[in-house]
Amino acid sequence: MALSNNIKRLREEKGILQKEIATEVGLGISHYSKIENGQREASVELLDKLAKFYGITIDQIVNMDFDVPIEITLEDKTANEQVRLIAELDEKDKSIIFGMIETMLTKKKFKDFFNKNIAAL
Repeated sequence: MALSNNIKRLREEKGILQKEIATEVGLGISHYSKIENGQREASVELLDKLAKFYGITIDQIVNMDFDVPIEITLEDKTANEQVRLIAELDEKDKSIIFGMIETMLTKKKFKDFFNKNIAAL
């Protein structure tokens, strides 16, 4: 579906008039109408204003017919997949992540050692 159709569909689904949206995003009604009719391209600035107005992302406006995830997390990834993704990061980011992991592992080793030796008393 064309971007202009997505913009129009959003407005119509909310039951809002072109005039109201045009005023909200700072465009003249004629200019806004031409965007919805595909006679003018929507700028990134306009898409940003529309996304904020509708409470969605620009990507959701552009890819309206696709299931675009709102958030992507690594929780669903296996440990091997997570390590592979970390390996693709730049050196600075990798260093930070591996430093955090090393700190957490060291804390765990101390905690385990402490608990083991306290339990022996």
